[in-house]
Amino acid sequence: MQSESQKQINVVRLKADIAAASVEILSAHCAVDRVRLNYSPKDVVSHSDRKTLKRSITSAEALCRFFTQIARHLELQENPGE
Repeated sequence: MQSESQKQINVVRLKADIAAASVEILSAHCAVDRVRLNYSPKDVVSHSDRKTLKRSITSAEALCRFFTQIARHLELQENPGE
């Protein structure tokens, strides 16, 4: 069983990890927006490395799945009786 101080250390670490991930996700979002605003999807597919695109799609899908789960839990906490 974990002590209270161990739980506190984990919470502090979790908050730091979430803050760092948030900055990285914002950076990725900005990078994707630059591409999205400057190039059509057809141009991206025609002139980009397919392996890189597929890895990017896989990463985006994983992020979407994870944050969909988080959103569900958040909604349950905010609306416990529904």
